[in-house]
Amino acid sequence: MKKITISIAAISFLLFSCGNATDEKLEEQTTTVTHEEHHHENESEVIKLNNGEKWKVNAEMMPSIKNMEKDINDFSITEEKDYKSLAEKLQKNINLLTSSCTMTGEAHDELHKWLLPYIDLVKEFSEAKDETEASKQFKNIQISFATFNQYFQ
Repeated sequence: MKKITISIAAISFLLFSCGNATDEKLEEQTTTVTHEEHHHENESEVIKLNNGEKWKVNAEMMPSIKNMEKDINDFSITEEKDYKSLAEKLQKNINLLTSSCTMTGEAHDELHKWLLPYIDLVKEFSEAKDETEASKQFKNIQISFATFNQYFQ
């Protein structure tokens, strides 16, 4: 239940940050969020390619994505693992990414299919109770970025 609440809050934040919504629109989006969350839990929405091609992510959003990917790659080869510091960097870039969201249409929808689970992974990573759990979550984050690179450019 906690994961659903967190996911709904994250989705609401993303939808709101992707455009200036009035209170009516925000209420409508929240209803949509609840519906979309149901689909994500059932894994019925799988990221798809754009007619066999990768989706283009807006230039304003790519720096945050590339910064996260660089931080993840650098961390993977660093001997001393500061999981907390990495989690803070990733969260900072998630915040920048969502605040710079200008995408619309199908590309936007497909990006959210990757981004929402990724946000959950980073949250779980930041809440890891020990190094073993943090290491496991870090591997999941790496897998998530491999998925991003498979479907987006």
